[in-house]
Amino acid sequence: MPHVHIVYFSRKRLKAPVPIGSYDPDDVTFLLKDLSHVSLEQRTEDREAAMQTGGHYSESLPIEYQPTDEYIRLFELALKDSAVRIARAVGTVSEMIIKKHGFDVVLASLARGGTPIGVLIKRYIKQMYGVNLPHYSLSIIRGKGIDENALLYMNENHPGKAVQFVDGWTGKGAIRKVLIAACERMNEKYGIQLNDELAVLADPGYCANTFGTREDFLIPSACLNSTVSGLISRTVLRDDLIGPDDFHGAKYYKDWESSDLSRVFVDSIAAYFDQSAIEAKEEAFQMQAHPEQTEVTWQGMRDIARIQNDFGITNVNFVKPGVGETTRVLLRRVPWKILVDRLDNPNLKHILLLAQERGVPVEPYPDMTYSCCGIIKALKGDAE
Repeated sequence: MPHVHIVYFSRKRLKAPVPIGSYDPDDVTFLLKDLSHVSLEQRTEDREAAMQTGGHYSESLPIEYQPTDEYIRLFELALKDSAVRIARAVGTVSEMIIKKHGFDVVLASLARGGTPIGVLIKRYIKQMYGVNLPHYSLSIIRGKGIDENALLYMNENHPGKAVQFVDGWTGKGAIRKVLIAACERMNEKYGIQLNDELAVLADPGYCANTFGTREDFLIPSACLNSTVSGLISRTVLRDDLIGPDDFHGAKYYKDWESSDLSRVFVDSIAAYFDQSAIEAKEEAFQMQAHPEQTEVTWQGMRDIARIQNDFGITNVNFVKPGVGETTRVLLRRVPWKILVDRLDNPNLKHILLLAQERGVPVEPYPDMTYSCCGIIKALKGDAE
């Protein structure tokens, strides 16, 4: 007589996240374990050496320094100059999300660069349509994957809703590839089907089809670290700190509240939503009507291959394209040199300032998809 085997999939019930971060609680819920009590920071040179000899960037944190007065003035100027353009791009990507999902969607921004953009998208939709979408920020780590517990928590609390992943910008498209693999794993492991499409404010790498613009311009939130991201550090994943039922970790730099510009950034841009909404809706309509305009071509990777060939760089992870990624290289890595499409590019004022402060050479490199590209210094051997 045949036997029938019934298999039960038990899903762990996850604890609610502990509130952290300096945003209004209605703006975002961080699905992160608070590691504020743990000493995780390392000197940039020590951290770079560890990463280039087998360590992983998620095992430690860079030391975050308070920016100089001159740098803060540059941030404020960049925000003033670009607020209208960013508001229009936020509106465009928000309208594209609505066209694809309606309002039955959960926003999931990728900590931490995606968090300010997720907050802005949530605010745009609430301001323009009166709909208050749920918005979470969760960790995704190159080489390790996405925080599955965070996704399980969202699925548990919003069953049946679509999830829209959000990031700030694209570089080489590495995070998009991690996201594609992570969504496949969630389906195989838990039977949860997720759309791996990434919505970004700027897509100069041509690796997302939901975006506000493909121009590689300065998004002021890339200028700063935690002080524009809710006072949250980069995310951390280490076995001795993160248990099987924990979210990925991060620190909350609460002592820096007096220097926090997180709400200033989103408030400044949201103030222009009303006047930019008509243009944003028209841009979204045109892109929906002409899908070839949003095609994912991975065009930026051709630039990367050319840079690798021209400079003899065998490790693609040492090449960080785009204004956002170049900013990060200058703020928390050990740069070798900075390539720019042209020295008079108005989007690169803060790049040139940072490079000058750190003594990093800047070299014109025309005909790039990107405005600039940061190259990390190899601490052992050649630039590899």
